[in-house]
Amino acid sequence: MTAPVVATPLPDCPDLDQAFAASWPVRLGDTDDQDRLRLDAVARYLQDIGFDHLDAVADGDKHQAWIVRRTVIDVYEPIMFGDRVHLRRWADALSNRWCDMRIRLTGERGGHIEAAAFLIHIDPVAGRPARMSDAFMAPMLAGTTEHRLRWRAALTELDDREVEAVPFPLRVTDVDRLGHVNNAVYWEAVEEALAAHPDRQTLPYRAIVEHVGPVMAVDKVMLRTGLRPGGLRLQLDVDGAARALGSVDRLEIGG
Repeated sequence: MTAPVVATPLPDCPDLDQAFAASWPVRLGDTDDQDRLRLDAVARYLQDIGFDHLDAVADGDKHQAWIVRRTVIDVYEPIMFGDRVHLRRWADALSNRWCDMRIRLTGERGGHIEAAAFLIHIDPVAGRPARMSDAFMAPMLAGTTEHRLRWRAALTELDDREVEAVPFPLRVTDVDRLGHVNNAVYWEAVEEALAAHPDRQTLPYRAIVEHVGPVMAVDKVMLRTGLRPGGLRLQLDVDGAARALGSVDRLEIGG
């Protein structure tokens, strides 16, 4: 039997005390009208701890350009406004040009979120995948057993005829230093879809965003949403072509 693309639950850390750690308060701009830490804020937190992590490892200054290929966010208990969130980050698997990073987020008042990000190291001049240095990979190699990581997509494009389609306007603040719409903006689209279908957000749940191609500031984006039992699928299109795929489903845990 073929192993699932994304494991349930996400792989644990062999030694959580060795994982890179950071913490900060959950502020007003990160939360919704129910005081819940939003998914787009979680995505920004994953970026923030990632860049903090670069400051703590050898050759981190030489590995400043990354593209997110997939992000998985498993929400067990929401983290709330006013709480302090503690993050732990470690490598789960890698090749010499990309890696799968795991992040655990816990709130001091009981919130619990697990996340994984498939990251591709990019040469910022050539704009293509670039080999990570030996010094940079050394701690990841020491803490993992999977060193020939390959990309496998977890999602497919929507083919349902009965889908909701609405414009998803972009703003100048959505674009990052690489000239692409920042990863966290795609999670704003997930929040939009869930706001229209709040019954699809029953705890615990898993949300996934996979990137098919870049979205640029000048693009006219359409958000397409399709419902399925216990969850939803979504897709961001530009000129009729998919640029990102997403899903939200109830997280099945236990035996």
